[in-house]
Amino acid sequence: MVHNTFNTLSSFKIGTKDGKFHSLPALGQSLGVDISKLPLSIRVVLESVLRNCDDRKVTQQHVRELANWQPNAQRTSEIPFIVSRVVLQDFTGVPLLADLAAMRSVAHDKGKSATAIEPLVPVDLVVDHSVMIDYFGTPDALDLNMKIEFERNKERYQFLKWGMQAFNTFGVVPPGFGIVHQINLEYLARGVHHDAKTAMYYPDTLVGTDSHTTMINGIGVVGWGVGGIEAEAGMLGQPVYFLTPDVVGVELKGALRPGVTATDLVLTITEMLRKEKVVGKFVEFCGAGTASLSVTDRATLGNMAPEYGATMGFFPVDDRTLEYFRGTGRTAEEIDAFEAYFKAQDMFGVPNASDIQYSQLLTLDLDTVTPSLAGPKRPQDRIELGDVKDTFRRLYSQSTAQDGFNQPEAKFEEVIQTPESGPIRNGDILIAAITSCTNTSNPSVMLAAGLVAKKAHQAGLKVPSHVKTSLAPGSRVVTDYLQKTDLLDSLDALGFDVAAYGCTSCIGNAGDLPADVNAAIIDNDLVCAAVLSGNRNFEARIHANVKANFLASPPLVVAYALAGTINKNLEVEPIGTGSDGQPVYLKDLWPTPEEVNSLLEYAMDPKAYRDNYDNVKNNPGALWESIQGVTGELYDWPESTYIAQPPFFNDFTFELPTIPTVKGARALGIFGDSVTTDHISPAGSIKDTSPAGQWLLENGVRKTDFNSYGSRRGNHEVMMRGTFANVRIKNLMIPALPDGSRFEGGDTLYQPSGKQMSIYDAAMAYQAANIPTVVFGGEEYGTGSSRDWAAKGTLLLGVKAVIARSFERIHRSNLVGMGVLPLQFKGNDGVDSLQITGTETFDIEGLDQPIKPQQDVTLVIHRKNGQTDRVPVLLRIDTPIEVDYYLNGGILPFVLRDLLEN
Repeated sequence: MVHNTFNTLSSFKIGTKDGKFHSLPALGQSLGVDISKLPLSIRVVLESVLRNCDDRKVTQQHVRELANWQPNAQRTSEIPFIVSRVVLQDFTGVPLLADLAAMRSVAHDKGKSATAIEPLVPVDLVVDHSVMIDYFGTPDALDLNMKIEFERNKERYQFLKWGMQAFNTFGVVPPGFGIVHQINLEYLARGVHHDAKTAMYYPDTLVGTDSHTTMINGIGVVGWGVGGIEAEAGMLGQPVYFLTPDVVGVELKGALRPGVTATDLVLTITEMLRKEKVVGKFVEFCGAGTASLSVTDRATLGNMAPEYGATMGFFPVDDRTLEYFRGTGRTAEEIDAFEAYFKAQDMFGVPNASDIQYSQLLTLDLDTVTPSLAGPKRPQDRIELGDVKDTFRRLYSQSTAQDGFNQPEAKFEEVIQTPESGPIRNGDILIAAITSCTNTSNPSVMLAAGLVAKKAHQAGLKVPSHVKTSLAPGSRVVTDYLQKTDLLDSLDALGFDVAAYGCTSCIGNAGDLPADVNAAIIDNDLVCAAVLSGNRNFEARIHANVKANFLASPPLVVAYALAGTINKNLEVEPIGTGSDGQPVYLKDLWPTPEEVNSLLEYAMDPKAYRDNYDNVKNNPGALWESIQGVTGELYDWPESTYIAQPPFFNDFTFELPTIPTVKGARALGIFGDSVTTDHISPAGSIKDTSPAGQWLLENGVRKTDFNSYGSRRGNHEVMMRGTFANVRIKNLMIPALPDGSRFEGGDTLYQPSGKQMSIYDAAMAYQAANIPTVVFGGEEYGTGSSRDWAAKGTLLLGVKAVIARSFERIHRSNLVGMGVLPLQFKGNDGVDSLQITGTETFDIEGLDQPIKPQQDVTLVIHRKNGQTDRVPVLLRIDTPIEVDYYLNGGILPFVLRDLLEN
């Protein structure tokens, strides 16, 4: 309960009723601070700190420090942020639930009450990551894909049903309703919360176990993605701790030109903000251009905050936010409270840039944005539409060091005949997917895609047979308005039948390609393409054999599917030939703003939203209702290759463990820049020749039943075998090939013999010999999705430290949370400058004294020639609470001790 020192408890009017709240203007008066100059995102966090001030976890000093936030101060203070709720998706949520179940088992074994382990804030898990595009281009694709999904994931879904009955505050949105972020935006978000016990109103805030949780920033909700381990601690009463952030203001001016989409805007923003290095900062949009954007356009920009590196991409609450809440079926009472609360806090409306003190102010004129794609390997690599063909042609023969494909120019035009699928060429589009929360939540681009399909169908255009097309809406409401506008039939006619409601191609669940196509790509080293309306296009993410992946708006996905190749300049070359024999150009198909706007009313039907989401509890579907889970407070851990009791608490005691000694360590891997969690964490399909595939075969699982790594995140035996096993990862310990390219795949050189073997096998051999290991990386180590298994797998392989040039925010936090040291090279030091090859042994000195955040420690390098070098490195344990986590062996043992000792 908040201390009365600040005298902030106040009331506001909701119609004729009174509501209680903690007033930020009153806090400003109490402290003599002009709160109105603070960024709005900081004010929302400040309200949580103020409301939860108990002088234990949240102190009055925390309140004062944040209320006195300065735009350009040194960032040394940590904020204890207690969120209103937590959102999970099933890939990250299942292992989190397994951890909770394991903690209950430990509590029971230690003679404590198992129910001491209980989420203290509401938790919603949306099952959206498990469906795959096995069937496509047919009317029954959705039904068939869902049936296969339930067959594959029965054991996981039984486990989730156990969780629903075991925990009072744990809810599940079953498969088939949509993508977690779109459901969060359309249904779960409440604007403000009301505590019936205290009659207190407070803002909706959250963390989620998916990096694109930031989509919710589009409606003024403060929230971002964290690893499952950090979310778990937040669920169990720990604040989410983070360093006081800089806040970068982005002033938008003008308006988007006709023909330019929100996708084009977000790709431009992503490119711009990546260059400005906003990693770890809040981004807050302001200005008249921001006020003119629809909420769904704002959500598109918020969604891709991880791609531009920010913690958030925040938008204030204004009249457009209220319109969106009305259009999506929220109650009048909720909306009235939402509006009244934010006005009482003096936080309603989009501010001008001059109204707020930002750490940095950037400006973008919306009328300078042009149609664009991003790719072929990173979301920040924007390419204007007219340059895509030439860029791909140049990258085809450019070196991998220059982000190219390192192919001989002479091979570019070759045509490979396949037995069943016809000719395949470099640049052919093999996957065209309207997918991902980023765009499927936005009616303007979905309707535009439908209009392009309608005009193309009327012109007699068809999609070439080598293109795998799919439509995976982010919620059922999308299908509803596409049907009402008579656009769904046109999409169906081109092969964009609804194939799933969930994350599909955007997370590697595109399903496989025909066997002869895969063989043609592998045997001839073809560089083929995918075009998708997603947010991530890292190597091997979409499909292991599709090397060039481009992000595009939904209407451009349809256009490129029709073209069938990335080797066309769609600005000047015809997409195809119509049934009248005449060439058809993109301009012939592209809808006008008036055509799109005339249909938008169908996308904001409150009844459609209410009817749809009433089914979550009242009519979840026969497939879900047929799942029978075990019951009781404790999970009995039946034998399963999907769910296994995690080993993180095997040696749990109430005493603190000793700090691991890192002496005589070997390098398990040396990696370059931009190694993502897609490279580190097991993701996508499981090969039968991989350590994980071999383990499954040994345990009686047929290859056809392997499913994906993501679906098996609840089993550590599979996941640790798949860590660092990505088919595109390049371990620089392995010498370059004769043509200068690098070996790809999850192998290493076991030392001192130098024998090449899988990273998993080497890790097990080192552990058997009691030899610690370390991993080296370059810049931006751990970018990408907030995958906790990228840290959990690293720990289980025996890695004691990861030493890199720089770290992505969530992955660094996750490493600390699992008790793995993140160490950062200083100055110009790095693997290359220090000539580290992997033949050395390593010590880490300086951890025997009381650890301080961001202190220097020493990396001692013992070389084969007898030379020893001592290199200072920065300990990226950034905050005092993270020191406690590390000393406890990680965040989970820390929380468990706290819960069971109190």
